[in-house]
Parts: sequence; structure tokens; C-alpha cells
Amino acid sequence: MQLFRLLKIKFIALRYGLDEFILSQARFRVLSVVINTLLFWRPLTQPRAVRLRLALESLGPIFIKFGQILSTRRDLIPPDIAEELSKLQDRVPPFSSALALAVIHRTYGKPAHEVFQEFDATPVASASVAQVHFAVLPDGTPVAVKILRPGIAKVIAQDVALMDTVAWLLEKLWYDGKRLKPREVVAEFSRHLDEELDLMLEAANCSLLHRNFADGRLLLVPEVYWDWCDTQVMVMQRMNGIPVSQVDKLRELGVDIPKLARDGVEIFFTQVFRDGFFHADMHPGNVQVGYLGDELGRYVALDFGIMGTLGDSDKKYLARNFLGFFRRDYKEVARAHIESGWVPPDTSPAAFENAIRAVCEPIFDKPLKDISFGRVLLRLFQTSRRFGMEIQPQLVMLQKTLLNIEGLGRQLDPDLDLWATAQPYLERWMSTQMGWRSALESLKTEAPLWGHLIPQIPRLMHEALQSSQQNSRLELEIGLSKLIAEQCQQKYWLMGISALLLGMMGLLTYLFY
Repeated sequence: MQLFRLLKIKFIALRYGLDEFILSQARFRVLSVVINTLLFWRPLTQPRAVRLRLALESLGPIFIKFGQILSTRRDLIPPDIAEELSKLQDRVPPFSSALALAVIHRTYGKPAHEVFQEFDATPVASASVAQVHFAVLPDGTPVAVKILRPGIAKVIAQDVALMDTVAWLLEKLWYDGKRLKPREVVAEFSRHLDEELDLMLEAANCSLLHRNFADGRLLLVPEVYWDWCDTQVMVMQRMNGIPVSQVDKLRELGVDIPKLARDGVEIFFTQVFRDGFFHADMHPGNVQVGYLGDELGRYVALDFGIMGTLGDSDKKYLARNFLGFFRRDYKEVARAHIESGWVPPDTSPAAFENAIRAVCEPIFDKPLKDISFGRVLLRLFQTSRRFGMEIQPQLVMLQKTLLNIEGLGRQLDPDLDLWATAQPYLERWMSTQMGWRSALESLKTEAPLWGHLIPQIPRLMHEALQSSQQNSRLELEIGLSKLIAEQCQQKYWLMGISALLLGMMGLLTYLFY
């Protein structure tokens, strides 16, 4: 099955002329002529960006998601490709209305017109895993109905199996394979994809994010209508927004774009450090901006299939790293990496500090538009390889989200100073985690438990003393038993040896006398 899938990938790549992206270099000119001659039948009349988008659509959801990530990185790929790949964010070819209605009928046991007061069979948005239809509940509430693509689980399973095989080969054959942990990364990615295929889990994610941002000051999250949700259908509040990538239209409506960019940074750090629960698929198709009434200029979050979580230890180490970067305290960054186990314990802190300084100093005090992110990534990879830094699979989704956030910030406000925007928020968060506020919060959290335990302390101490006395008495009895057994054993050995000696003496006396 994996071999068939691999052959299909190769066929689609050749059919759409994706070899052009590699063979267009001068050193491959002869090979390019040979391949084009042999594959004369393939039509390559469309622009390369269109062919790349069509190829990714043909290959399925995992490849579409890869294209979505690339579409936000206009600093890393040519503008024509970024513009075309942006169509993968919410304009993937939809599946038929008949299939959508069939899923509705199978889920509720009756046709759509009996379930909803109104149901628009034409989707308003279509992505790699599901598509969205507008509907009206029987009580007149306007809703958005998300329907899972039929048969999508099988396609994703094939791709994940293929990725795992490739990751296994990388671990075995590549020098950096074990350090980069590709199989663990694939497993982490696969876990999130499995969650995305269960819309009840997505509804739970949406509900939690809605509670986390209940005040709606920075982020609007739709309400979930649980009575209408199932593993293949999710029904939620209908939201009104404009894709965040349509900057000119937002500006015409009076949205403060620089503030929008700063709010995006605050939302990200709030999700990561306050909640430890963040939206991990923040491409422009899933992030919109409100334009009606008091919702004007506020972010609207959509699609909650891929969410990331962080434990307390990861949050604290990340915060230490970020603050170290922002303050240019590279010694603290080096120490945090070593203490967290992200680099080997025998790493020289001074050498690691100098290497980090060489990567970070060139990008400080610069707006996003002046930072070559590709060059920074290359330097970071070289540094990580030099010091044996291991990939942290639990942070893969965070790294992916950082790419999305930085790409969105670059589109909204290229003059944004990412460091200056984020530093005050992180400093406030660290003060609540490490200072007296943290101690007070911990005391408030633990108070109910202590209130339950304190009255029991005398009884527990009495039971502990009794148990200790019993254990001591038991240990003494066991010790005496062992001693007696040893003495008896020694006695029996002596008796046996004595009997043997006496027997030998008797035998000798008999033989010689």
C-alpha cells in the first residue's frame, strides 16, 4: 500500500512538472531537457504556481496543510507561489453536496430539511479535512455546519504510514537522524491529525478556547451547539469576519492594522503561557477579523482541529528562553537549554552562549521586514547540529504555529518589532509565575486540600507511629528468625561434618586394625 502511494506521489509530481523546481537550475539543464523529451505528453501550459497547487490538492490533506504553511511565508518563497498557495486555506475543491447531505442523513437518521429549518447545500468554505455549510436551527439560530470529508481517514493513514517509513529511513541512514527524532515528530503530527478526524474532539477544543477568551476582548470564538454535534458533524455559532490576509479591505473598514498585529502577538503568548492550550493551525483561512459593530478589529478564530498543549515545565523553560532572547541574556538561554535537557549535560555553557549570540544579535532591533527568516533558520540548524541539540516532539506544533504567527505579522505590519511587543507580556507572566503572586495563587489552589488534610493530621501521625512500631517489631522478629535459622543451619552443618569424620575414622579403624 505504501509503495502504491509513493508511486502515486511520483506520478503526480511528474504529471504537474514539479521537477521544474529542482531542474530549473543551470547545472541540471541537460537532465531537464531529457526528462521533458521523455515526458512530452504532459501539459505544462499553466504557470508553475498553479501546477504546484493542483498537485498538492491531488495528493491530499497532509500535502495541502504543507502548502497552507508555505503560503504564510512570503519571505521564504516567491510571491507568485505564495499567492497561489493561499487558495489552499479555504478554497480546496469541495466534495459534492450529495455526499454532504448523505453524511447529515447518516448522522441524524433523517434528511437535512427535517434536522434544520434551513440548510444551504452549497459549501461556504472547503479545506483539506472538512467543509462548512450555513444552516438555521429549528429555533431560528443561524449556524455553521462543519462536515468531515468522507473517506479522508484512509488517505491520511496511508500518508502517515509513508511518512513514518521515510522517518525510519532518516533515522537509520542520516547522520542527524536520531538527534532530530523524525519518527517521534511524525507520531506527534499523526496524533493531532487523528484528533482532527473526530469533530467531537474539535468541538471540545472550540469550547475550551471559547471559555479561555470568554471576555472577547482580543479573540472571538464561536459557541458550540452540543446537541447537534457528532464525530462527523459539528454545529457552531455562525461568525462574521474577513480573512486576516485581506489587509487592504480591513484598512478600508477602519481597522487599526498595527494594533491588529500587536494583538496577534498577545493572543499567541496568552494561549501558550497563560493557558498552555493554543490554536496550532493559524493560517489566514482559519483566522478572520470582525467587521460588524463592536466586533470591528477583533480576531475571529475558526477551525479547532489542531490544537497544541504545553505542560508547566515546558512553559517555564520556554518563557526563560524567550525572555533571555529579548533581554539578550544568552547565558540564561544557554543555562535553560542545558537544565531542560535540550542539549547534552556536558555542553560548555560559554561555547553555547557564544553560538546563540552569533545567531540572535544580527536580528535584534530590526522590524520583521528586515529579518531574513530563512537565514536565521539555517544558522539555528547549524548551531543545533554542532551542539547535539535534540528536537522536542512535544513542541513541534508550537514551532509550526510560530511560523504561522510570524508570517501573519509580516503580512499585517512589516514594521512590527516582535521583540518589543512580546517582552512586556512575558515579563508580566513570569512575575506571576515566580513572584509572590505565584505563591499566593498556589496557596489558593491548595487551600481546599489542606483544609481537608489538617484535621486528619493527629490521626495520621498516630497511625504512622503505630505502623512504624509494628514494622520495627516485625523487622526485629524477622531478624531474630533469620539469626536462629542461620545458627541452626550452622549447627546442622557441624553435626553433619562431625558425623562424616566419625564415620571415616570408624572405617579406617576397621580396615587397619
